[in-house]
Amino acid sequence: MQISILDIAVIAVYLLGVTLFGCSFYFKKDSGDAGTFMSGGGRIPGWAIALSIFATLVSSISFLALPAKACLTNWNCYVLTLTIPVAALMASVWFVPFYRKTNSISAYTYLEERFGPWARIYASACFLIMQSARSGVILFLLALTLKSALGFSSLAIIIVTGVLTMLYSMMGGFKAVIWADAIQSLVLIAGTLAVMASLVLNMPDGLGSGLRMAWDAGKFSLGSLSLSDWSTETFWVSFVYGIFINLQNFGIDQSFTQRYVAAKDLKSARKSAFHGAMLYVPVTLMFVLIGTGLWIFQATHPGVIPAEVAEQSDSVYPWYIVHMLPHGVSGLLIAAIIAAAMSTIAATLNSGSTVLLEDYFKKFFPGKATEGNNIRFLRVMTVALTIFSIGVAVAVMNVKSALTVWWSMQSVLSGGMLGLFLLGMFTKRTTSGQAAIATVLGLVTVIYVTFGQKLFPLPQFINLNLAIVLGTLTIFFAGFILSSVLPGRKRRR
Repeated sequence: MQISILDIAVIAVYLLGVTLFGCSFYFKKDSGDAGTFMSGGGRIPGWAIALSIFATLVSSISFLALPAKACLTNWNCYVLTLTIPVAALMASVWFVPFYRKTNSISAYTYLEERFGPWARIYASACFLIMQSARSGVILFLLALTLKSALGFSSLAIIIVTGVLTMLYSMMGGFKAVIWADAIQSLVLIAGTLAVMASLVLNMPDGLGSGLRMAWDAGKFSLGSLSLSDWSTETFWVSFVYGIFINLQNFGIDQSFTQRYVAAKDLKSARKSAFHGAMLYVPVTLMFVLIGTGLWIFQATHPGVIPAEVAEQSDSVYPWYIVHMLPHGVSGLLIAAIIAAAMSTIAATLNSGSTVLLEDYFKKFFPGKATEGNNIRFLRVMTVALTIFSIGVAVAVMNVKSALTVWWSMQSVLSGGMLGLFLLGMFTKRTTSGQAAIATVLGLVTVIYVTFGQKLFPLPQFINLNLAIVLGTLTIFFAGFILSSVLPGRKRRR
């Protein structure tokens, strides 16, 4: 079964529709205002921001890699999602009012006020590198799917998708990103429900028999509960990693904090942060259920999936979409995967260009930061970030599991910036110099966990996902200890 003309039509209508819709915001009277480009003028409805936060969380990393991971192993990858409620609660109660009081669109202004310019540059640079790398992984996963479905080269798919997303992000700014995200979130939920229904219908002995088979095979396991094994992706390794990475996302990630500021009031901002995050929990449950359903399909239909496809876990789901879904529904699923990718990439492009303007251009070239130059800079940086993300996508091709690769990359590239933020918030006497020393120690810890264990092994190998955990803790406790034993002045604020 090859993809039909109907499927191609569905995909084409989606791509053309969302791109034109996003670009249409360019013709609004306030499209030339840099503030509107970055925050939508602070008049975005809370429900739209909630859907946008949800859509940003559900990238193609979630849409494709979570089912692939669940199919290949078990439900351990869902443990990260179980930590979302903690981050969602802290975001609505603490982070949202904090950022709305800073009077700055950049999440990293506070760090400069607390520790000096170096802290702001360090954290913003970590964000830019990490999120651009994430966009690259997302583009790669999207290319993997569309290559199987359409037969186009991965490079062509990466470039076309990146350019289309760039166009509406560059022309429409924040409003285009938010409203396109709202539409895209509904498309991906519809697509997820459709594939779940198909998998159930393809279980030869019914849903109950398939679930019993998966249960007996341990496919619903959340991972080992061992408290002594920190080398593999046990329940506790994934749980601790999830707590830290989600606190980083909701607490200091510009693509999230920018939305807190864009809501029309504090109440609306709080609701949007909490509801957007909590919507992610049941939807990702459907993703891992799909992964288990794919395993059941393989077990009950031996030989149907080609061996070369089954060998690469990230390819099984795309193959199923193309070959086992009815005409039209395949197109809907591919459109949903594109929606998941484009929504996250668009958010990254908009927030990344905002950070480059606020934390670099205005700081180092204040005399050139006129309204006209600012909006031109934002649009040029949107293009530059797109090019960088495309380069990352090409670099990560042919990996076995994109989710495993991304989790490791995210731990390393975050650089422990959450630790620096927490150090500023919860210590009273830590000085700029002490924070800098702590940050260096945190970076050394991250580098050791990631690369140094092979040269200087510990009694037990530490899982690479824990690099962000140990780096964050090192920065926080080193800064706290230094401020306790060394004299220094009180914090600035």
